[in-house]
Parts: sequence; C-alpha cells; structure tokens
Amino acid sequence: MSFKWPPKDPDEVLDYSVDWSRFIGVATIASIAWYVDDADGVKTLFTSGSVINGLQNVAQTISGKVTTINLGLGTANMEYKIYCLISDSTGSVVERVIRIKIKEQ
Repeated sequence: MSFKWPPKDPDEVLDYSVDWSRFIGVATIASIAWYVDDADGVKTLFTSGSVINGLQNVAQTISGKVTTINLGLGTANMEYKIYCLISDSTGSVVERVIRIKIKEQ
C-alpha cells in the first residue's frame, strides 16, 4: 500500500510529511532515511541537497513523531515514488511509500 501527497508544481519548494504517531505509539524516531526511484526505477538513497531523476531533496527533518522532506524541482507530468524509512527507539524499522505527481499549475 502506498500513500499519496498532493501534487506540486516544478517551481515550488514545499514540505511533505509523514506522521508516525499512531504507528509507533510511545516510541521515538531514532533515524530516518528517504529514498526515491531513479530514472531506471531503482530505489536510491535521497539525501539532503541531492537531485535524483529531476526531483530535489532540499532538506529533511524529524520533529517529534513527524518526518518531513522539503521537495523542489521535479519533472512536469511525472509521478515520483518516494520512500520514508525510520527506525524507532524500540529497534523497529518501518518503511512507507508515498507517491507525488508533479503538475504545472
């Protein structure tokens, strides 16, 4: 199952978040890693400042039980598959897949 974020314009730089509070309960987020599919469809680590397949990871943060990625650029009419992988204070490792469409607005 994957989630969907609202579309973004290639000229926008916007925050997109995943709220883990209902899933991890009293645990805390220990680490986060973001990934995106590259032009060949290969899941690739998406670090702050990198541009992969035309999409930019401007920055990423953890605030309490919410992980946020700040996205810029993107190719119009393309849908990106983004992965958010966390480990929590109990040692659990969980990944969510989110799709985002780039649309000229």
